[in-house]
Amino acid sequence: MTVKPTTETDVLIVGAGPTGLLLAGDLAAAGVGVTVLEKRGAESNLTRAFAVHARSLELLDARGLADELIATGRPLDSLKMFNRLGVDLGSLPTRFPFVLITPQYNVERLLLERAEKAGAILVRGAEVTGLRQDADGVTLETADGHTHRAAYAVGTDGVRSTVRDLLGIPFPGESVVDSVVLADVRLEREPAEAITVGAGESGFAFIAPFGDGWYRVIAWDRNERFQDGTAATPEQLTALLRSVLDEDYGLHDVRWSSTFHSDERQAPNYRSGRVFLAGDAAHCHSPAGGQGMNTGLQDAANLSWKLAATVRGRATDALLDTYQTERHPVGRTVLRTSGALIRLALAESAPTRALRGALTALGSHLDVVSERGARLVSGLAVSYPAPKEAHPQVGKRVPDLRLTALSKPAEGAPAAPERLYEALRAGRFVLVSNDELAAAAPWADRMVSAAPADPHGKLRDTVLLIRPDGYVAWAAVDPGQGELRAALTAWLGTPA
Repeated sequence: MTVKPTTETDVLIVGAGPTGLLLAGDLAAAGVGVTVLEKRGAESNLTRAFAVHARSLELLDARGLADELIATGRPLDSLKMFNRLGVDLGSLPTRFPFVLITPQYNVERLLLERAEKAGAILVRGAEVTGLRQDADGVTLETADGHTHRAAYAVGTDGVRSTVRDLLGIPFPGESVVDSVVLADVRLEREPAEAITVGAGESGFAFIAPFGDGWYRVIAWDRNERFQDGTAATPEQLTALLRSVLDEDYGLHDVRWSSTFHSDERQAPNYRSGRVFLAGDAAHCHSPAGGQGMNTGLQDAANLSWKLAATVRGRATDALLDTYQTERHPVGRTVLRTSGALIRLALAESAPTRALRGALTALGSHLDVVSERGARLVSGLAVSYPAPKEAHPQVGKRVPDLRLTALSKPAEGAPAAPERLYEALRAGRFVLVSNDELAAAAPWADRMVSAAPADPHGKLRDTVLLIRPDGYVAWAAVDPGQGELRAALTAWLGTPA
């Protein structure tokens, strides 16, 4: 028997969806060797995700991809749910006060191009069948007889994660709704809204455009059950839309249809030794609110810089444990919010239907609730734990600050970034201060230094050290040089 050689790299990623591709691109851009193993032999246009929320757009902006993605879709400044009840996104404190409606495959395409350009290797047709780990690394076996070796591995392989199963990590939870019908169709009459959503006593329905004349329909009929994987007929789809939306939009030409059930599940541990879980492999929930893909992208952004720092010897293993402490509570919150939304949509009991009716009647009059809901759904409300004695900004997301260079760029050098998310495109920490801070010079290869464009604003005496994922790692008011050096050493390692 021929023994096939083992390929080696720094990090192995299993699954080439949005979560895995963002993670791969970040690692490769940081100079970390990364290989993505994908069991599909070719790209698929199957997509359940159409919503890219503000926080995800910020993360894509920090990678230079947001504007290109926005050109593929349609921004909406409100998210409509349960007929008249909606969430106003237009006043969100972000450069992207909207939800972008675009198929998931557009996100994947841009992330794949970035990852491969940075040097990530994608291996298609590589179905993982075995996993072993030891004190020095992880070995993955694939069905074709190859083995792959790395210091760390990440399972981003979806709800039915092979990596999670091979690790023996449970996935507790429950099925929220079964017999949910998906279909790609053409419509004779274009819906008035970019996203059409309706829920009533008969069920719920969702229509979103692919942008090429085809539409995705997701629908559920309270009184009709389909077996998972079965296709719905045009007649059944037409009846579904009429029963919920009172309009079928002249549905015709069904090119694909299937049925699935929606679960609420979360792994108790996102880490097992040298292996991590991210995206749907770590948590899954109902499609209500369109938070699935977005939560996975944010998982990847949180984990990538920590893996890169550890692989490059600039951080200890303890930094990797913060992935669990920071992201697991976020996953739990998403389960709760999306679960509450889907239960309102599916309401069978009289009290729950009455609550939905009351919320719909109040609609936008619930300003406080609507604002809080907008921040939750958009991802802008996420913050991470901070030590009790820390500055109040530590662990908080930083908006897109306007910046100015601390010194004039050398002749021929690129222009200094004018805002925070441009500065984050270097994949490094960003130090924001009004002072020159010569004490920070030894770490110049690991961070970007800039001053706030408004030196007399709220940050006039505050120094911020911002993580590569846009959250404050450390902050202090008018710190001494020794305090600053200690913080930079703690977060960036000993300078070269």
